[in-house]
Amino acid sequence: MYARNLMPRLLDALADTPVVLIHGARQTGKSTLAKRVIEDGHPARYLSLDDASLFEAATGDPAGFISGLDGPVVIDEWQRAPDIARVIKQHVDADRQPGRFLLTGSASALALPELADALAGRMEIMTLWPLSQGEIEGRRDNLVDVLFRCPTSLGVSSKPGEGVVTRLARGGFPVAVDRLSTARRHAWFDSYITSVLQRNVRDLANIERLADMPRILRLLAARSATLLNYAELSSLLAIPQQTLKRYLGLLKAVFLVQLLPAWSRNRGRRLTKAPKVILSDGGLGCFLLGVDEKRLAQDRVLLGSLLEGFVIMEIIKQLGWSDTRATPMHFRDHAGNEVDLVLEAPDGGVVGVEIKASASVGSSDFKGLRSFATLAGSDFRHGVVLYTGDEVVSFAENLQAAPIRALWEAEG
Repeated sequence: MYARNLMPRLLDALADTPVVLIHGARQTGKSTLAKRVIEDGHPARYLSLDDASLFEAATGDPAGFISGLDGPVVIDEWQRAPDIARVIKQHVDADRQPGRFLLTGSASALALPELADALAGRMEIMTLWPLSQGEIEGRRDNLVDVLFRCPTSLGVSSKPGEGVVTRLARGGFPVAVDRLSTARRHAWFDSYITSVLQRNVRDLANIERLADMPRILRLLAARSATLLNYAELSSLLAIPQQTLKRYLGLLKAVFLVQLLPAWSRNRGRRLTKAPKVILSDGGLGCFLLGVDEKRLAQDRVLLGSLLEGFVIMEIIKQLGWSDTRATPMHFRDHAGNEVDLVLEAPDGGVVGVEIKASASVGSSDFKGLRSFATLAGSDFRHGVVLYTGDEVVSFAENLQAAPIRALWEAEG
């Protein structure tokens, strides 16, 4: 069993919030985490709506189902009976006991307005992503806080360990991580995609052309970490733009796809406003493209695209437990200057992260970061180029290069 770095924040929330929701893709470990909370002393009863009898009770008589619960409770896969949200609201308004309801769900709360509307101000929401590389190794990886607080302390071990290509191809889903061969991992991903589309997507919407979804996913995997262009994708897939937008929204709602918005400040400079699209897991991307570690190592263009998405997702995972509650974005202006990932803290401070699939870094690799720093002005805190080499190298007072493995070795 993998220790999850989200656990301390989850326990804090249960200590002062009536309803806590853990949402995330299927098979990321939500049920395991909820059960671990109970094992660690939270006095809750565990119920799963995957159980046919409980599902029928929750959907047939939501009020009776919730009223019959005594004391704190975990309701797993709550989104299968969304009408319980309004009943939970009534019970919480009558008794705001902290930790009374711990809900888990395989669909985003943003896609379920009945939950968000009913429990606004009563619920804390957390996302459980696939395992971070630090969690796989038993570390509390936290590059985010290091970059905002003390980037000069950034360092890496002299023993690199597993290579980044191996980590990318494996991904972070616990079941896939535990499988020892590419063939067995890909067999699991094949069944996984079918299960998510047939069950979770259908829970959210009635999709007539469900067979289009794998095609969309494969195309997005081939364009990982690129600007989202609906017109181009619509043409390639022969799907109307409005339909494509709906499908993409559903893939985002079940956490298979993420959109990275563009950073901008109203300072009179023309900036690209389109979001970037990335897959939520590198192993899933490799499966969709039919590639393994050997192919990745040989195809530097393909590696560069998937590596960018891998690094961005690792940092997004860390945002779940970092003290710096930063917002992830990207930067690109019309002159072609870009920064792969921008993290903006609540106080407006920003950090820029560039990702390079190369073993060496030169001054020219900081062009985008320098342009971004100029535009951000005094809000710019630090810029780092993560690359596949082994040394931490300073290029200016607030610009440095660091090995990609700093992602899972930095502990804040």
